[in-house]
Amino acid sequence: MATVTFDQATRVYPGASEPSVDKLSLEVADGEFLVLVGPSGSGKSTALRMLAGLEETNEGRILIGERDVTTLEPKERDIAMVFQNYALYPHMSVRENMGFALKLAGMDKAEINKRVGEAARTLDLTEYLDRKPKALSGGQRQRVAMGRAIVREPQVFLMDEPLSNLDAKLRVQTRTQIAGLQRRMGVTTLYVTHDQTEALTMGDRIAVLNFGVLQQVGTPHELYEHPDNVFVAGFIGSPAMNLARFEVSGGIARLGQAALPVSLPDGGVILGFRPEALRIAPASSAGLPLEVEFVEELGSDSYLYCNLVGGGWISEGSAEGSTGHIVVRTGPRSGVQAGDVLHAEVAQDGLHAFDVETGERL
Repeated sequence: MATVTFDQATRVYPGASEPSVDKLSLEVADGEFLVLVGPSGSGKSTALRMLAGLEETNEGRILIGERDVTTLEPKERDIAMVFQNYALYPHMSVRENMGFALKLAGMDKAEINKRVGEAARTLDLTEYLDRKPKALSGGQRQRVAMGRAIVREPQVFLMDEPLSNLDAKLRVQTRTQIAGLQRRMGVTTLYVTHDQTEALTMGDRIAVLNFGVLQQVGTPHELYEHPDNVFVAGFIGSPAMNLARFEVSGGIARLGQAALPVSLPDGGVILGFRPEALRIAPASSAGLPLEVEFVEELGSDSYLYCNLVGGGWISEGSAEGSTGHIVVRTGPRSGVQAGDVLHAEVAQDGLHAFDVETGERL
């Protein structure tokens, strides 16, 4: 086991005008489960492949423990990688797939069988050891791919969107298994995903990237409750934080018919509040008059997708682009229906403020 250090690590692809990973500086602690998350094209997979030695590092350094691995071949880095596509050999059994890298390394057959047996027990694969991959489900194949990495006993696990080929229910089940397994084994792990829900539920810490630049790194709670900028605020959380530009005058932030009391200087500001920070309340001068366009019933919760009465709301910071909706989270069976007009207020400490020019947290 070991720490991982990105020290101003940069990757510029030939012919590209901008770096795919731009001066990434990041410390991963020994035994930590760190998730790299961001939208498509954010540089998260490129950063992982730089650590694996599959992509060149044009500037800066990458260290595993105290060892500078920047120019080392992948096989010299003592890492094991799990990919999105399982990359299993179809003509080999599960046992042979899991032990193949050890066989190539010339390891004693008895030791190979011992390691494969232990990994199979850990991953609940013992009864499948003599089956071929085609006789396995997607989740079982992914566990075989993990077993192949585990038997190598590397210093660092690298996982590149390993669950994206699984259906929704199996994805939830498998992410729980991966997180639990990593904590039991204590191996330093970097996990890449575009799914911020996966990031929030699995990682000890999360590093958010956008256009190759590290936006923020912290615990799931820190990123959710204290996003450093508009991008992180809009990306972390599902549904996303409600974000729009307001004008502050005399301690009141206004946008169309919306009026929110704030302790901010006069001028433009981007304000954000999460769906659960909104409370349906009797109409008053302070708050948001809303018209419900759509109600999403999820059993344990309901989400109200609303328009600001009178218009004027333009969403900012959403990874999916501007939607124009204000989302309110309520309890199940709230009785609210599409077409209803209601008034919402922001709960105390539920308001986030960001600079209009830089997008940085105020």
